[in-house]
Amino acid sequence: MNTSKSFFVVSYRVMEVLRFVLLVLWLLQLVSAQPTTDPNEVAALRKLIDQWNLGSKINLTIDPCTQNVPWAAQDANPRVACDCGSGTNTCHITHLKVYALDIRGEIPMELFVLKELTDLNLGQNVLNGSIPAEIGQLSNMQYLSLGINNLTGAVPSELGSLTKLLSLSFSSNNFSGPLPTNLGNLISLQQLYIDSSGVSGPIPQKFANLKSLQTLWASDNSFTGKLPEYLGNFTGLTDLRLEGTLLEGPIPSSFAALTNLQDLRIGDLSGEDSSLDFLENQTNLSILSLRNCRLSGQIPDGLSKLTKLLYMDLSFNKLTGQIPSSFEDFALLQYLYLGNNKLTGELPAGIVTPKLSALDVSFNPLFGSLPLNSAKSGLSMNLVGTFIDSDSLMEKNAFGKLQCLKTKCTNKVSSASFSIKCGGTDQTSASGIEFDADSETLGAASLYASPDGQWAVSNTGSFISNPNGNQYIAMTDSQISETLDSELYKTARISPGSLRYYGLGLKNGKYSVELHFAEIEMDDSQSWKGLGRRLFDVYVQVK
Repeated sequence: MNTSKSFFVVSYRVMEVLRFVLLVLWLLQLVSAQPTTDPNEVAALRKLIDQWNLGSKINLTIDPCTQNVPWAAQDANPRVACDCGSGTNTCHITHLKVYALDIRGEIPMELFVLKELTDLNLGQNVLNGSIPAEIGQLSNMQYLSLGINNLTGAVPSELGSLTKLLSLSFSSNNFSGPLPTNLGNLISLQQLYIDSSGVSGPIPQKFANLKSLQTLWASDNSFTGKLPEYLGNFTGLTDLRLEGTLLEGPIPSSFAALTNLQDLRIGDLSGEDSSLDFLENQTNLSILSLRNCRLSGQIPDGLSKLTKLLYMDLSFNKLTGQIPSSFEDFALLQYLYLGNNKLTGELPAGIVTPKLSALDVSFNPLFGSLPLNSAKSGLSMNLVGTFIDSDSLMEKNAFGKLQCLKTKCTNKVSSASFSIKCGGTDQTSASGIEFDADSETLGAASLYASPDGQWAVSNTGSFISNPNGNQYIAMTDSQISETLDSELYKTARISPGSLRYYGLGLKNGKYSVELHFAEIEMDDSQSWKGLGRRLFDVYVQVK
């Protein structure tokens, strides 16, 4: 009886040991079956993390492609995500994002060891130097963003080898020279962001191959030559921006085929005149800006078919004739800019539609009465330089003082000088100069005249892409260096369109005009926020 019991206990213990051994073997097998990251990629990633000081955000004491690690999440920054495939024990890094973390230095060569990358986002940093030619080795790339850095040199032609690209951005850098012709090989490309990149010269003819484009931002570059006619073949385009270049018109008639456009911004064309006829079927447009495009002829009556328009800017052109009465049919239009043309006749009575918040018809030989609803709450209007009767406007005194601009200003105010503190309250400088207050709130099409009638200011334009809305005064609490008058520089007026100051009733004679500037919006730091550059034109007496 005792022997049998001992045997039973021994057998039970043997079974427990066997179970434990089997469990250990199973766990070892499970661990050995877990896929691991390519060791070359791990070594390269480790060097990148060390160089960019990201060790506190990504822990490489474990495999970077381990499941459910925090840096693999879709919204992680920095982000490293992988593809471990099926039927393989090797993982490859496919996504790398280091966005707006102020990484600096040249693009490390270790980056090009990650040959399975499909998505690389290094935007909004302080990377410098050129883009290495080895970028062409990342042949699986679909999304590449290098925008808002301090990259220089030529845009490498090797980018044209990345034929799987769907989105490419190298905007807001300091490149030089022309766009490489090889970018025309990217026939799958849907988004191209190259605005403010520093490139120049003609837009390559080979870009005609990019017929899959849906978004093209190319403003603020020194492009030369004609506005390409082949852009009219990009019938999938929904967003086209080509402002602030050296391109020549006319706007090709082929653009009439771009019926999917929702946002069209072309500006600053030289050369031949353009017409508005190509817009007839652009019924999906919500934003239309053709400022300073040498538009001539009359505004087509059929423009009112663009019923989705929220914003229209046709200012600084050579448009003639009357404003069509069909403009009364714009049910959604919020901003309408027609200033600085040659438009005549009276304003359509119902041009102030329920949604309209800004109307600029300044510097046109228009006449007659104000339109209906001109006293509508929230509406701003700029009628400077017209013959329209403005007596019933709240700003009638300001408009009255500027009536002389249409003929010749007389010396109603005996004055030989004035000084203005733009966007701020009155102040006396260290040298005793008295600066008038200029803190009146201006809207998207507004005018203000000083109480003593010595000067006036007008503003037109809307910050249509600013998520914070329209802000027309900038200010800072920071001290301004290298001046005894720091307070004078702490406020400024800003405008996306036209900001004009008028001297009224000054005595005849020669005057000195002093303009004082300080940068109070862009960061003066080593961050990507300090990479901006501000360029603007100043006109004095139209020169």
